[in-house]
Amino acid sequence: MLVFVEVRYRKETGLGSPLETITSAKQRKLNRAAQFFLQQHYGNRWPPCRFDAVGISGELDASPTIEWVANAF
Repeated sequence: MLVFVEVRYRKETGLGSPLETITSAKQRKLNRAAQFFLQQHYGNRWPPCRFDAVGISGELDASPTIEWVANAF
């Protein structure tokens, strides 16, 4: 399984969590980038793939909150 991981960070979550910043437009861009990568490295024989998302919030040097969503989109 080849996993593409989008990592988002927000120090403050008052305007939403880091994972909420992954819009449908961003997902399309990631999908196109992944397709290009797969075509360049695997030709027409792509391995099984998935997109994960990691949201990190809080102070990085003081135990930040980390949320990992497998198969996010």
